[in-house]
Amino acid sequence: MKKILALLTLSLGISLVPFSASAHGPAPQKVEKTITIKAAPAKVWTIVKDFGGIHQWHSGVASTKLEQKKDDNGNLATYRTLTFKAGGSVYEKLRSADDASMKIKYEIVSGTLPLTDFNASMTVTQGANANESTVTWVGRFYRLYKLNPPIPEGQDDATAVKAITDVFDAGLANLQKAAEAEK
Repeated sequence: MKKILALLTLSLGISLVPFSASAHGPAPQKVEKTITIKAAPAKVWTIVKDFGGIHQWHSGVASTKLEQKKDDNGNLATYRTLTFKAGGSVYEKLRSADDASMKIKYEIVSGTLPLTDFNASMTVTQGANANESTVTWVGRFYRLYKLNPPIPEGQDDATAVKAITDVFDAGLANLQKAAEAEK
């Protein structure tokens, strides 16, 4: 049977390359940033888990509006609108905030950042030394333009990665300042 299939394939010019090998579209992107903060994990976690308080420590966020409403599944969920100092905004949904693992997860529902399908988490863990924390912020997403090339300027992978890198870098630097200042 294998010989017949091979002969048929060769004589008819049929390709047996898996369809996934010729798939198109954007590749998933990931930005992961980590910082060490000279403050106890419980103290840093108190700042991080405040979903409505990011404007108090993130230098790029002008304001945060927090609301609770039913999500698409009919469950009560927490949402926030972040307004950026440089212009634009994002509307985010809190997915979970776990005190035991000191991990918060959220997603962007809509907004002006050049990306789609953004999901993120921030985790606070014990640092290498006493009274020290390690904060890891991870975001997974796709570029804004989901079709095949040519990709419009500003909707490519590099633009999306840069936008999130800038948000994470500024946020973590100012989280560190806020947590270390509150001694």
